[in-house]
Formats: sequence, structure tokens, C-alpha cells
Amino acid sequence: MASLKSKKLKSIPAEITVPGDKSISHRSAMFAGLAKGTTIIDGFLPSEDCLCTVHAMEALGATVERLEEVEGIGLVKLAITGNGLKLKAPDKPVDCGNSGTTMRLLSGILAGQDFKTELFGDASLSKRPMKRVADPLGQMGAMISGQGEKICAPLTIRGAPLKSIYYKLPVASAQVKSAILLAGLFASGKTTVVEPVATRNHTERLFTHFGIKWLREDDCVSVYGGQEPRATDIVVPGDISSAAFWMVAAAATPGAQITLNNVGLNPTRTGVINVLLRMGALFTNSETHAEGEPRGNITIRGGDLNATVIGGSEIPNVIDELPILAVAGALARGKTLIRDASELRVKETDRIAAVAQNLRAMGVTVTEHPDGMEIEGGAKLQGATLPCWGDHRIAMAFLIAGLFAEGTTTIEGSECISTSYPGFEQHLDLFLLGDTGARPIPVMSTVPQPLVDKMNRAKS
Repeated sequence: MASLKSKKLKSIPAEITVPGDKSISHRSAMFAGLAKGTTIIDGFLPSEDCLCTVHAMEALGATVERLEEVEGIGLVKLAITGNGLKLKAPDKPVDCGNSGTTMRLLSGILAGQDFKTELFGDASLSKRPMKRVADPLGQMGAMISGQGEKICAPLTIRGAPLKSIYYKLPVASAQVKSAILLAGLFASGKTTVVEPVATRNHTERLFTHFGIKWLREDDCVSVYGGQEPRATDIVVPGDISSAAFWMVAAAATPGAQITLNNVGLNPTRTGVINVLLRMGALFTNSETHAEGEPRGNITIRGGDLNATVIGGSEIPNVIDELPILAVAGALARGKTLIRDASELRVKETDRIAAVAQNLRAMGVTVTEHPDGMEIEGGAKLQGATLPCWGDHRIAMAFLIAGLFAEGTTTIEGSECISTSYPGFEQHLDLFLLGDTGARPIPVMSTVPQPLVDKMNRAKS
């Protein structure tokens, strides 16, 4: 079992470029595998999770050509040639590794095939509920079976001719929404998903990019069946969920400043910026639009953070960032409350329990609730040896916490970080050893007015 250590940060590097967006990398590989022709994906995230999706599409008949690798990161550019919506039956069960995104979205694709497929994953993935996907896909005509009442992996999916449905999500989930919409491509008529709260919209944006017509009416997202994706090259922006770790490190350091390059700025993903603005951090960004996803450079200036409340409709927008935002709460003045986040209980681990346990081990007072936690900020953090339960976001969040702790913080089982952020250790070293080679921070010539307004409201 691998371990990583962190201690009081030595300096804040001038700039960092984080790897490609995980959600977009997954979906790009799937859409490319469903399209006729060749799609080149540049900026791909070669994490273990995303590579599981690539291997799955290969097993289902797509051809993959590796075009470019970066030392310390891995495969960042590839070409995927698909044969259209009709896939081939795999020779053996498909391994989804630790990736819930792979398993849930593939379930939607496989529901409309004319063969049976088995999907399996590691011990962590095998504990995660798939019933939320199996139920609507079953209503569409597929037969999906798994283990226990929650229909956990391994899954058996028997595809069938699908019928369209009008489905209200019991819980806001971009993965479940995406699985149903992907299945809708194979269904007759119009498939509609009703969201209780708007979730990340990468699937819908990729529909547009690959030539699939869809529509949004209020809280309803719909797609018509019978449409086939059109092979189209795509550039993947940097992952804002990965950038969030460095945002918090800089935001909690008075006088610090860092620029994060080429980060995705999709409005359904920028909740972490809004939260840190409320807490007292300062941001500027330079935004451009390309391939349907806004992107740009973000500069964060640190200061004294203040507690905040995170909950309600913003939770789906920050669900992946809540572990590191909990660390920000521990570094802030006052009590930070996270609520309406029961979804954290069924991630790679129970993230509410994991965060609370590790914060307490570092000297923070935490009150755990069924749907979140209350964090008493301002305590002097103490280094500790901490578990991460095979959860990459827990591991990285507490390595950042270690940058503000007395002594050494050791994260056991840190190999799980490779599921989402290859190169994290090298970037962490910039904070631990000092950034000797970074270029000067570019001057931002403009600040978009909506962001100025948010900053002003946060300071008022």
C-alpha cells in the first residue's frame, strides 16, 4: 500500500496546469465509440477511471489509436474510431475498475444493444448502488440484474428494443440523467428526464458537439431516439475539480496567488469558485469558449477565510469538491455548515464519515449529520497518519490539509489518487519544495462582469 506525506507548505507556485476534465474525458470516449468515423480527443485525462472507459469502448468494437503521451501524466491524445450505435458483444465481462461513471453511463448505452453484457468493478465500486440506473432503464425495456436490493455490481445487462420514458429523478444526479439520455438514443420517440435541481450538463453539451439534437425546457431535458453521433474532434479542458485542491491551498494562505491554466469553466461546475468567493478569496479569470465548453485561466488570491453555509441547489454543482471545501471550512473563522449532501454517503466511500473522522484526527471539532456536517474552524491543525478508504478525493483533500498542519500528515493508500489525477504528487511537491521554475503570473486584462458582481456581493 502506497502512502504520501505532506507538511507545512513552503511556497505557492505561480501557476499549475491540471490534467483534463474527468467527466468530459469519460463522455468523449463514449460518444466517439458510438459515432461512425474517427474522433481525435486532445487533453484526455489518462486516469485509471477514464482508461476503464476507453478499454470498455474497445471491448465493444471501437478502435483506439494512442497518439501522444506526456511523461508523468500518460496518454493525453488519442483517436477513437466507432462503428455507429450498434456495438459488438464483448468477449468477456467488462471491467469498470473504480469508476461509477463508466458503469452507470455504459449501462444506458448497453440497454439498447441486442446482446447481454456483464459489468464488474473493484471492491469499492461493487458497494455502490446501481438501482437508481437500473430502475429507469428497466422501464425502458432493458433487463438489468445485480446484487442485493441496491442492485450492486457485478451487473448483467440484457439489451432490448427500448421505449422512451418521462422520468423524474428522485435525487439530482448527472450520471443517472446521462444514462437515461444515452439510452434515449436507442429508444423510439422522445425521452425526457426531469431534474429536481440542475446538474452538470456535459452530456448535453457533447450531444450538441457530436450533432445530436436535444432540448431543455425548464427542469426537463429531452432527446429523440434514432440519432447517431457524428465523429468530431474535441479538446478537453482542465478539470476544475482537480484545480479545486490548489484553489483552497492558495485561498487559505494570506498574500498567496496562483494561476490555474486552461480550466473548464462550465457554469454547472463552478460552484467551488462561488463558495470560496463567499469565504473571502479573490478570483479573476480570462474566459474563452471552444468545443462547446467554456475554459480559461483562473487566478486566486488568498486571505483570511470566513465560514459559510453550503447547501440547497448548489450541492450538485459542488458535490465532488465538498471534501476539500470541508478542509477550507476547518481553515476558516467560524462554523461552516454543509447540508443537503446525503449523496456523499454513496460515493467511493462514505465521504461524510471519512471527512469528519480525518478532521477530528487533525484536531478539528466536527458534528456529523445524516446529510452533511458542521465544522468548527480556526483550530490549529495537527499532522496525523490518516486513511483514505480508497477514495481519491479524500486522499487529496487531506494532503492539502497537511499543508497547514504542524508536523507531518501521512495518507495511507494514496495510490487511489491515480483514478482521477495523474501527476498530483509532482504538483504537491511544488508546494512542499518550493516552485523554482514557474513563469510569472500573467496579468488579467479583464474580469467578466458577472464575476465582479459575485465578488462584490461576497465582500458586502
